[in-house]
Amino acid sequence: MFPLLAAASLVGAAMPSLAADYTLQDLRIAHPHARPTPPGARTGGAYFTVRNAGKAADRLTRVASPAARVVEMHSMTMDGTLMKMRPVAGIDIPAGGQVALGSGGYHVMLTDLARPLVAGDRVPLTLTFERAGTVDIVADVEPAGARGAAHQGAGHGH
Repeated sequence: MFPLLAAASLVGAAMPSLAADYTLQDLRIAHPHARPTPPGARTGGAYFTVRNAGKAADRLTRVASPAARVVEMHSMTMDGTLMKMRPVAGIDIPAGGQVALGSGGYHVMLTDLARPLVAGDRVPLTLTFERAGTVDIVADVEPAGARGAAHQGAGHGH
């Protein structure tokens, strides 16, 4: 387990210290981030927005990370007052559109974390798209205050 953590730390150390956007062909992955988890937590979430500037739809088909044993894409829906979360095989990214992976809908679920996520940590993720291929990104674990400010700006005026 420790070599895995060391490798994840090295990957994170080589990346810039501020949240970055990533480009893969016509796709732009904006503001990848994660939330801190309580001590001893075994699950966490990662979030980002995928914008498709192309004329063809694409599909996010896989997300992987050395930070967790299991990484799944999930959808969260409300059925009355009951929250339902379930894994999905892929997430469609419409041509000329965008899909936000956030706390209230689609998101990346990190299960069996190597260690709890702490503000300031960096979580390496590998995203695989049906058409565009694969891109490595890093999600910054943002403190609670920054998370709220970043979330409030998401989706407004873009």
